[in-house]
Order: sequence, then structure tokens, then C-alpha cells
Amino acid sequence: MGFRGSGGPERAGAGGDAAKRFGAREDITQISLSPGGTKVAIIAPVHGRGAQLLIADLVAGGAPKPVLGANGGTERLTGCQWSTDTRLICSIYAVRDGGLGRLGFTRMVALNSDGSQTKMLSSETNDRSLGIMQEGGSVIDWAGSGKGGTVLMTRMFVPESATGTHLASSRSGLGAEEVDVTTMARRIVEPPREGAVEYISDGEGHVRIMGLAAREDNGVEKGRTTYLYRAKGSRDWRPLSQVRFGAQGVTGGFDPYGVDPTLDVAYGFEDKDGRRALYRMPLDGSGKEELVLAHPTVDVDGLVQVGRQRRVVGVSYAVEQRETQFFDPALARLRTSLGKALATKPMMTFVDASADEHKLLVFAGSDTDPGRYYVFNKDTHQLAEVLPVRPQLESTKLATVQSISFKAADGTTIPAYLTLPAGSSGKNLPAIVMPHGGPGDRDEWGFDWLSQFYANRGYAVLQPEFRGSSGYGRAWFQKNGFQSWQTAVHDIDDAGRYLQTAGIAAPGKLAIVGWSYGGYAALQSGVLEPDLFKAIVAIAPVTDLETLRSEASDYTSSALVDRFIGHGPHVQAGSPAQNVGRIKAPVLLFHGDRDQNVGVGESRMMASRLKGAGKSVDYVEFTGLDHQLADDDVRAQLLDESDSFLRRSLAL
Repeated sequence: MGFRGSGGPERAGAGGDAAKRFGAREDITQISLSPGGTKVAIIAPVHGRGAQLLIADLVAGGAPKPVLGANGGTERLTGCQWSTDTRLICSIYAVRDGGLGRLGFTRMVALNSDGSQTKMLSSETNDRSLGIMQEGGSVIDWAGSGKGGTVLMTRMFVPESATGTHLASSRSGLGAEEVDVTTMARRIVEPPREGAVEYISDGEGHVRIMGLAAREDNGVEKGRTTYLYRAKGSRDWRPLSQVRFGAQGVTGGFDPYGVDPTLDVAYGFEDKDGRRALYRMPLDGSGKEELVLAHPTVDVDGLVQVGRQRRVVGVSYAVEQRETQFFDPALARLRTSLGKALATKPMMTFVDASADEHKLLVFAGSDTDPGRYYVFNKDTHQLAEVLPVRPQLESTKLATVQSISFKAADGTTIPAYLTLPAGSSGKNLPAIVMPHGGPGDRDEWGFDWLSQFYANRGYAVLQPEFRGSSGYGRAWFQKNGFQSWQTAVHDIDDAGRYLQTAGIAAPGKLAIVGWSYGGYAALQSGVLEPDLFKAIVAIAPVTDLETLRSEASDYTSSALVDRFIGHGPHVQAGSPAQNVGRIKAPVLLFHGDRDQNVGVGESRMMASRLKGAGKSVDYVEFTGLDHQLADDDVRAQLLDESDSFLRRSLAL
């Protein structure tokens, strides 16, 4: 077994240059348009793992100016939005080690667009506080109460000790405040409530929906959220719906996502014939749900909102690629018109809008174009490019992605995405099956940096939407990819057999690569069918289901995780670390030591047990990184080393 820590890249191998290009993070990880439509705020990577906030003036032009940064290790810049034309609100995620172990915190800060007057927007605890405040709140309404420069945001109230003072507060729970983003003056608009987990505003400064999670006396969630609503002009809360969560995720009830103040309705998702569908419900106490859109084969799962009022304008779903149906006729016409102008980039979405919605921030991309951002001016009908997402790949020929299907052993048709090396015949190639993470997730047609890198290096890549994937309805999801691991992993193995029988994979040149649940599935495929794949690459994988269960034991979601994993023989049989003796293929593991999704101990355990069983294993651990491994050099190293490993293992 090789065990290596990493603080930076090792010597690049044959694919080193390609690994650097594909491993570089997007130049735009988030972008927003100012209310006047004259500037954009961009979160961009700093080489390595850091990030910075850049401000670009669309009128004056010139290079974007940096105004705020984060190191990407203990602190990450996760989002920035304009509050006014001169003031922004940014969210920061930080990790701290202390007496309670490693904890993640979020905080909101406000600052001027030139970087001055940076102030903490989140409320702070003090030396009387009887607990810690991990969540620093989130903005739920950018309009505030209609006054310029105020927002509505959630706040977690922490009770205080009354010893020696009459100023202590006994309030606890989630509430909401109106905050002036310049003076930091704050006013409570929703008092804190125990069990409150969500507030939904109407975009006009009024909180209309509240979610209350049912909890045990010790705070552990029961898997049930009750939603209440307010009628227009009223302060009284009335019952709206109840949403239940189980091993299959949301198992029933109207799940509200947004409010349309003009129609006075809530939009939300609910089950219809075993699949998610969009409904709307009047906020008048009638409880009369109206079906807005259902699809016969996939979940309708994306509410499309635009502008500072988060106006509900449509709904989206993915069959092969994501499609949007607009309720707003003008936006529907504009989408069609812009679709013609950007015909080679069919993945087009409205990202943001100016306050009057006369200027729209647009993203467009495709499988062979990582995408770029534009600003469209409705008044002048001009479409101006802002920036490409991945300029490093501008001169690299990318591979097309085909939507295909194959038959599982039981005859079920499994949808999948096939990426073949550009210019190849598509036959007799080294090939990779690449299951997605989750397990409650799915792939969609478009650019994928992992599959595109491997295609660039000459591999065919197949991404199966195995049973256990989300997006295809409850029956497809099964009990989930852990409790129904045999079905999920059999489908993934059948994807490998398809590559062989179709002549795409050359004999003996088949490998499997996965991240998170995909890494779990890659390892478990080696347990289920040891002779199928000749090499296994697992990135931040789950390796032991009991360990995964224990990782959640100190969190309020522990009961939900316990229910999701379940109990019975499938737990041991479905844990690769408990069955290393069956694995024959060489294994390469990667993991970050600050991973809070899947503990680094899972890869350490897997590597140790594989070594103890005399198996071929190499393990690379990255210092100071979490589940996403968001570091340009680390991602380049991961790509380069995995490529070299696959070439050795497959004798290429």
C-alpha cells in the first residue's frame, strides 16, 4: 500500500498538461447582476484553493477588480449578491477545530463594491450565550420592507445566561429579521420558534410560509415538517401542508418552494403517480391544490425564479438534458429567440436580472462548451458576452456526450450518458464506467470535467442512471442506493458489460471510477463481481455503512440517516470495507482530511484492510480539503495520478 499526504501536485505524468487544464476550477463559480444592471459580482478561484470576489463594470469596461478574498481552507467564499448598486452581501463558510471537534460555520458579511465598509451582517453570540451559533442566517427577501438597502434574513437565536445581569435573552430557535445592510440596524419580523427550519417570503417583504420540523426531546429530527401560511394582510399562521421524509427522501405532502404574491399562491412539489410534480396552492385556506406540470417518465423538480423578487416564472425537469417550461409568455418568447442566437449552446438559463428586469444575466453552454455568461438588454436587444467559464479549455477539442440506454440483466432499460474520445471510432477503447454520487442524485447531459478529461486521454466513459438514482420517480429510486445496493451495483456492473458487448471497451481494458457514492459503488462492484473491472478509482468514498451511520450520531439528522441506511444483512454485505477479500482489481483511493460528508476514516479503513488482505492499493490523502477537493493543483494531481494508475492497471 502506498500512503501519501499531499500539500501540492507531484510531478506531472503523460497527462499532466491535460490534467492541469481540466483540473482547474471554473473561472466563475457564482455571478450576480447589480440592481441597475451595470455591474456584475463574480466569485472566481485564486490558483490553488482560494477564491476572490471580483467586480466588473459592464459600462466602463476594463479588468474585473478584486475586493474580497478567502483562503479556501479554513474559510470559503460561497456566494455574493447585490443588495443595492453599491453594496453586496456575501456568505462565508468556515471550519474551526475546538473542544467540540471540527465544526462548520456560516456567516454573512456586507461590503461596498470597492471592498470598503465590510461589516458582519450575521448576528453574533456573546460571553453569556449558552450555545454556539453555527448558522449565520440566509437572505430570504432582497426587498426588505420596501426600503432601500434592507433585507429580510433568517437568524438563529441562542439563549443567554441570566447570572449577574437583567439583559440576558431567553429566546431560542430560528427567527427572521429586517437588517439595514449599511448601518446594521436590525428589527425582528419573525420571533424565534423552536423547531422552525424555514421561512419563505413573497419577494415583497412579507414572510408568508413557515416550516416547523418535528423533533424528539433531544432535538433529533423525526422526519416530518409541518408548513404554515399567512393569508395576505394577516399575521395569523394557518396550516398549509405536512411533508414526510423517509428512506426514499420526501415520501409525501405538498413541499412549498416559492410564493407568487400576484396570484397569491404557493408553488411546491408533491408526488403524482410515483413521480415529483409541480403544484400550486392558493393561500386562502381552501387547500385546493392545482397540478401545474407532471411528466410521465421523470420527476419535475426545478422551480425557476428570476430577479430580486425571486419571481416564479417556470419549472424544469431533465429527461436527457434539462428543459424549462415558462409560465411567463414574454420570457418563453425570449428563451426561444435567444436559443436561436445561441444555437450551439442549448443549455441556456436566466441567472439573474436587474431590478426592472430590463437586463438579464444569461448562461449558455453545451456538452462541448463549458459555458459562458452574457448580459441581454431588452431595450436594445443586444446580447453581450461577459466571460467564459473555463478559458483554459478554449482551444481544447471536447468530446460529444450521447444519451443512450442499455439493458440490465433483468431486462430493465437503463438510461446513460456515453462520452467517446473526440475523433475516435468508438470501438475497442479503454473504457470507464463512472457512477454518480448521491446516491440520491443523477447525471444530466452537458459538460462534465471528469468524464471530459478521461475522454481527452482516450477513454470511453459511460455514466449510468442506475436504479437508486433520483429524478426518475420513486420506483426507480428503490429504497435508495444503500438499502437497494444490490440492484444499483448490478445496474452499474451491467453498464460495464454493455461496453464490452457493444465493442466499445477493448478486451481487458475496463475500469470503474467514482466520487462519493460513486466511489462506494466502484468499490462495491469489485466485491460483487471481482473479475469485471480491472482497476478501481474511488474518490471520497463511503466504505462502511455502519461507520457512515455513526458519523451522523451527533447531529439532529441522526434518525433520518439511520432510517436511510436501514438495518439488516444488507449493511455488512453492502460495505466494501467488510468484504475486501473479494476484491481482485488494484484500488486507488483519494480523500480530503476535512471531509464532513464522508469521514476520511472511511478511506483510511479501506486502505488498511486492503493492505492487510494482501491487495494492491494506493491511498492519497489531501490535507485541509473537504469532500469537493476544491483545489486546482489537487484536482490536477488527482486526474494525472488516476490516469497513470489506469494506464498501468490496464496495461495501456
